[in-house]
Amino acid sequence: MNMQELNELDLSNIGDWPAVVKAILILILCVLVAVGWYFLYTEDQFKELERVERVEQDLRLDFEGKQAKAANLEAYRAQLAEMQESFGAMLRQLPNRTEVADLLVDVSQTGLAAGLEFELFQPQPEIPKDFYAELPIKVRVIGKYHEFGEFVSGLAALPRIVTIHNVGISPRKEGDLMLEATVRTYRYLDEAGG
Repeated sequence: MNMQELNELDLSNIGDWPAVVKAILILILCVLVAVGWYFLYTEDQFKELERVERVEQDLRLDFEGKQAKAANLEAYRAQLAEMQESFGAMLRQLPNRTEVADLLVDVSQTGLAAGLEFELFQPQPEIPKDFYAELPIKVRVIGKYHEFGEFVSGLAALPRIVTIHNVGISPRKEGDLMLEATVRTYRYLDEAGG
C-alpha cells in the first residue's frame, strides 16, 4: 500500500479499506479510548487509593500504639494505684491548716531539745504552689556544731515534711556558733481553696 492509496480512502466506506489500515485505525481508537478512560475515570481512583492508603497507614500506627497501651493496661493500672497510694502518703505528711501551729511548735521544740538557743524564730508569709503551700520560717540559733547536726536530724525525723534551706554558720563568742537558715514546712491546699 502506498501513499496514493491512503489518500484515496473514503471515510464514508471504512468497510472497503484494507485490513492493515483497519487494524491500525482500531488500534488508534483503542489507545484513545484507553487514554480517555484513564484520565476521566482511573486517575481519580488512583488518587483516592493513595489517600486511603495514607489513612490506613495512620490508622495502623494509631492502632499499634493503642494496642501496646492495651497490652500493658494492667501494669499501668497497678502503677497508677501505686502512685495514688504514694501521693496519699505524701499528702498525709502535709499538715492541714489546723496542724501548722502544732508543727511550728515541733520545730521549735526540736531546736530546744538539741540544746540550741533561739535568737530568731520568724514565720514568713505562706507561698502558694500547685496543690500545696510553703510556710518559710527564718531561724537564728546559737549553739555548738554537733547541736546543729542534732537539730537538723530531729527536723528530718519529724512525721511531717520539713526542709532546711539557705544555711549559714558563723562563729560567735566563747566557742559558740550561730546558724541562720530558712526552715520550710508545707501544707496541703484542699480543693476548697485553702
